[in-house]
Amino acid sequence: MTDLFNKVIKDTGYSAKDIEVLEGLEPVRRRPGMYIGGIDERAYHHLAAEIIDNSMDEAVSGHASVITVDLTADGKISISDNGRGIPIDPHPKYPDKSALEVITTTLHSGGKFGGKAYAVSGGLHGVGLSVVNALSSEMTIEVARDRKLYRQSYCRGVPLAPVEYVGTINNRRGTTVTFMPDKEIFGETTRFKPATIFRAVKTKAFLFRGVELRFSCAPELITDGDPTPTQAVLKFPNGIEDYLSVLTKNTPVITPRPFTGRSELGDNKGHVEWAITWLQDGYDPFLYSYCNTIPTPQGGTHETGLRAGLTKSLRSYAEMVGSRKAADITADDIVGSAGIMLSLFIKDPQFQGQTKEKLASPEATRLIETAIKDPFDHWLSGDTKTANLLLEHIIERVEERKRKKKVQETVRASATKRLRLPGKLADCSHKSSMGTEIFIVEGDSAGGSAKQARFRETQAILPIRGKILNVASASRDKILNNQEINDITEALGCGTKAKYDENALRYEKVIIMTDADVDGAHIASLLMTLFYQEMPDLIKNGHVYLAMPPLYRLKQGDKSVYAFNDEDKEKLLQTVFKNAKNVDISRFKGLGEMLPSQLRETTMNPKTRTLLRVVLPDAKNEQEQEEALYTAQIVKDLMGTNPEMRFRYIQEHAKFIENLDI
Repeated sequence: MTDLFNKVIKDTGYSAKDIEVLEGLEPVRRRPGMYIGGIDERAYHHLAAEIIDNSMDEAVSGHASVITVDLTADGKISISDNGRGIPIDPHPKYPDKSALEVITTTLHSGGKFGGKAYAVSGGLHGVGLSVVNALSSEMTIEVARDRKLYRQSYCRGVPLAPVEYVGTINNRRGTTVTFMPDKEIFGETTRFKPATIFRAVKTKAFLFRGVELRFSCAPELITDGDPTPTQAVLKFPNGIEDYLSVLTKNTPVITPRPFTGRSELGDNKGHVEWAITWLQDGYDPFLYSYCNTIPTPQGGTHETGLRAGLTKSLRSYAEMVGSRKAADITADDIVGSAGIMLSLFIKDPQFQGQTKEKLASPEATRLIETAIKDPFDHWLSGDTKTANLLLEHIIERVEERKRKKKVQETVRASATKRLRLPGKLADCSHKSSMGTEIFIVEGDSAGGSAKQARFRETQAILPIRGKILNVASASRDKILNNQEINDITEALGCGTKAKYDENALRYEKVIIMTDADVDGAHIASLLMTLFYQEMPDLIKNGHVYLAMPPLYRLKQGDKSVYAFNDEDKEKLLQTVFKNAKNVDISRFKGLGEMLPSQLRETTMNPKTRTLLRVVLPDAKNEQEQEEALYTAQIVKDLMGTNPEMRFRYIQEHAKFIENLDI
């Protein structure tokens, strides 16, 4: 047996000397993904979040009232608080090292394990500061304690010298951490984005009403068009209620008065805060949850408790007022149209992974359910007018859910018999929506070319008459009575707004195909506005595309190449046709001027064409929610009824125009 064992080792070349033992912070540098989830831009900013969370823990524990975050011109970030300051005295287990050095150079070290230094905290694993140290090319920590200032600097996790006593200081206390993420790990081009850091700082200020957060940023880091301030002082007396007001500004709601509150969890276990409102149909719901000011975008047990408490309470109210649908109400019916902020502060929370994106504490479900249910009972019974509006809204969602459940998928043949399809629609022959496309084209001329150029089995053509109605500035009656919009809606088959049904969509791709000129761009913008306002899920689910027809054809001899725009044309002349003589340049006046074979080759053949997918922020986190609100504002400004908004936008952005097609 021994001979056989030795033979296996000899044959494979794999023995004990091949086993590596990584010590200190080397595991972090070798496998950063285990600790911060990767080495991309999100992970880069996660380093800043770790240090900000440490300062927030000081504030939540009642030891700090001010946190300062500063982005410097050289790309560093400095985070300070006026808390107790990291201990600098020798550590009992390592008497030759200060506690500061132990915390910064040793994984799983810190003051949050025993629960004596921090009753409630977001940092639990004792790796945040040491991981940041390991992944930084340089880091300096200053500690002000007992009117004395101390400093220690590091390079890639290694102390450059022992803790240095700087001198006496009378007007300062707390900890300041300044660091530069290592470009060897994250690459040369990755930088802290002022907007991302400011958003994180603002969120923390909302989540803990007792803390003041100060943000500053070197002016040269702010790019044109970025609204991020260079300096800001953030403090919100109403906490997440103020946050909800910001997120739902200009959004019509079912409940004029939001359901807000705070409950102690009993036995000194912590507390929970919430702010909830319900949005009218057609507006995106959201649920942003936090535990000890740490975002939990993947939810967890605290969200489960919230859903259970709201559901039991609303069912009880529905039974009390005699609603026959009370038993049919589900948590999805309630949460599916709500805007929710949930912030939990609890001892020893359990998260999934170091990045803490999901709460796993089993007791949180029961605690939150109990904490939410009674206040919601009182809120409903104390304002029956609002409660009845909410119940009516939820019952409508219940009935809509049941209706959708009864609708079964049918093959295209039976669906076609049931639907009244527009007369101009040249439908495809494929019986399933999978793999099919509908091209919405401008005018009968382009429609005729497209019908000849298409793949009949999978591609449908719907010509429209010029510029359709601008739905952003039109009344509801005009929209409902507009023939072009009705033709598009009937061709797609999926309905609009609250009646949108993904399963009823008759095509997998909806492709806007207009001329490659200013008029074509205007028509495309009107169509995208239609889909954004009337069928937003069509865009969110990735069904809407823009075709990219060429504007020019360049030909010399047997060589023929297409150019999408003037810049593309000039590039081709300098490369493909460099030094060529007598290059014939044809400009297409429109899709109708192209031969069907040309249109098929350049714009409709899936193997040779280029499509642009129209996308929207999906609002899964605070950044995307703000981007969604910004998108809505841009649509309102540029497509709405107020010409002053368009004029102001043109004035503000005219300086960026380089080539104007007039």
